[in-house]
Amino acid sequence: MEKYVETAKDVLILYAPKVIAALLLLIVGLYLVKVIVKSSKKVMNNRGVDITLQKFLGNLISWILKILLFITVISLLGIQTTSFAAIIASAGLAVGLALQGSLGNFAGGVLIMIFKPFKIGDFIQAQGESGTVKEIQIFTTKLNTPDNKEVIIPNGSLSNGNIVNFSTEDTRRLDITFGVGYDSNIKETKEVIFNIINAHPSILKEPAAAVNLSELADSSINFFTRVWVKKEDYWNVKFDLIEQTKEALDAAGIDIPYPHRVNINKSE
Repeated sequence: MEKYVETAKDVLILYAPKVIAALLLLIVGLYLVKVIVKSSKKVMNNRGVDITLQKFLGNLISWILKILLFITVISLLGIQTTSFAAIIASAGLAVGLALQGSLGNFAGGVLIMIFKPFKIGDFIQAQGESGTVKEIQIFTTKLNTPDNKEVIIPNGSLSNGNIVNFSTEDTRRLDITFGVGYDSNIKETKEVIFNIINAHPSILKEPAAAVNLSELADSSINFFTRVWVKKEDYWNVKFDLIEQTKEALDAAGIDIPYPHRVNINKSE
């Protein structure tokens, strides 16, 4: 019995300092992890990082630091950490291969939230889809199409592809081509189109509008018309300009060519 007591004392004397040091390191380490995570969230918040990304990155930083702290603590106790490192590396590789697509989407979501090529409420065109950005999540972005369908696009492909943001600038250029017959007077046709442009209250005076003869097509001469409008007026002005120009050209007797069908009756 005395032998076991002596052995216990020796073990206690040998390991007590290591255990105390490990406990102190664990307590101090956990406190530092908490401070680092809190500071990183504060930095992200000051830089306007999305709240969803803040929470995710905060949790990710916390877990990484805690794993490193755990390895350091058990190393201080004299436990070999080589096997733990190998297990963690293997697990990380397996998870990375299994979630390759998801990790790519996550990385894409991070890039979108950091560089902000668009924001909620913007009208964009990407990956063959067009719509208003409804929600930006970690892995996907949701769009509402003009006909009120929800489109979900993976952030990986979204961040790696071309994005057209129609909401970034306050104004947009509207391009319309009007075709008239070859017998039409060029000067008169341009004057009719300019009269419609100048009378429309939503068409901006600057930059100046332009009407140019752009093409001598097979059955028409085409006038390329360019006007500038506020982005919110784009579609209304487009529809008005087409309708009002058609009416004005008809009133001026300027022909708009269209295919004609001729029925030929064959006598037997």
